[in-house]
Amino acid sequence: MPQIPAIQLRDLHFEWRSDLPEVLHIPKFEVTRGERIFIRGASGSGKSTLLSLLAGVNLPTRGEVKVLGETINRLSGSRRDHFRSDHIGFIFQLFNLIPYLSVLENVTLPCRFSQKRKQKATRSGKSLIDEATRLLAHLDMADDTLIHRPVTELSVGQQQRVATARALIGAPEIVIADEPTSALDSDMRQAFIRLLFQECEETSSTLLFVSHDRQLESLFGRHIALDEINRPAQGDH
Repeated sequence: MPQIPAIQLRDLHFEWRSDLPEVLHIPKFEVTRGERIFIRGASGSGKSTLLSLLAGVNLPTRGEVKVLGETINRLSGSRRDHFRSDHIGFIFQLFNLIPYLSVLENVTLPCRFSQKRKQKATRSGKSLIDEATRLLAHLDMADDTLIHRPVTELSVGQQQRVATARALIGAPEIVIADEPTSALDSDMRQAFIRLLFQECEETSSTLLFVSHDRQLESLFGRHIALDEINRPAQGDH
């Protein structure tokens, strides 16, 4: 029996308002489970909008968004929230860490919203703190003096790794990264991506990595320019 794709888009259209030009029209796009995909596009090309549709944050104007076999644009708002919490880890461009929480508290936060991810994080008899510490160690953040600090005391590179550990905890089936390396130099970017690959491989997570930086393309098994799959209608509405 063939495996259900991680992501399937069919005749996807999106516009912010009916009087504005269409942002996205993707006739067909599929991602198989376990793939590592690099999606490239210029600023303003619709990359972040596409990610918001895949995560169920926004809904398409028309068309179908299937994630792990679930047509998420047919779910209610609360069911989309639960689905996203259970199945998707998101690394934001600006990290979106909670400033008044410690490193460990930020990393374990998704497990407060998803019982499924909490169970997966603790299934070997480990505590959430143990699993958070393991992830941080894999991301070169094992220093005991760091993990109890507020995230506001960390460097940009350290905050990025905390955001990544938070996305990975509880082994979500899909990890979405939106320009997560934009503040790092070239050497740090490549080292970070290899660490991200390692974690995704261990949990068989599908990785969608969106960036405008073509230097990173060669690290991925599949790379796509957004304008290759996006065919928005031209002209005024």
